[in-house]
Amino acid sequence: MAIRPILTLPDPVLRKTAKPVERVDADLRRLMDDMLLTMYDAPGIGLAAPQIGVLRRLIVMDPAKDDEPKTPLVMVNPEILDRSDEMRTHEEGCLSIPDFTAEIERPAKTRVAYIDREGKKQEAEFEGIWSTLVQHEIDHLNGVLFIDYLSRLKRDMVVRKFTKQKRAGAL
Repeated sequence: MAIRPILTLPDPVLRKTAKPVERVDADLRRLMDDMLLTMYDAPGIGLAAPQIGVLRRLIVMDPAKDDEPKTPLVMVNPEILDRSDEMRTHEEGCLSIPDFTAEIERPAKTRVAYIDREGKKQEAEFEGIWSTLVQHEIDHLNGVLFIDYLSRLKRDMVVRKFTKQKRAGAL
């Protein structure tokens, strides 16, 4: 297992659409393990493969707090089947946009179909932080970042800040 470097804004890979995974095999499970290790090391609660430069439809998540037992969930080719009309606001952050958070409103409940670590098809309903998290990570697979839900002015300010830092060699 290896900790992988996490891409940060304005890396263009973060804006690309990830391709479906064709099969769950030993190589993919190694990637899953690397992603979990990278996520926990960061530390974060979710990571999508494009964030480490791999344009495949794979996400890992675990919103457990430091003192709670770990509850990792790996999803291959996740697809949102349904979202509730009820909304939930949560202060979101992102490992690819370090040290920036914003209140984002998303559906409170989400039903998702996916393939698990063993290659079996699954379907699950998520609510609360899990619902926010799964939507955030699936957005990454489609080249969407949480800042895209902000006003254009706020989003442009964030992008300019990170572009300037990158040019200055700070990232």
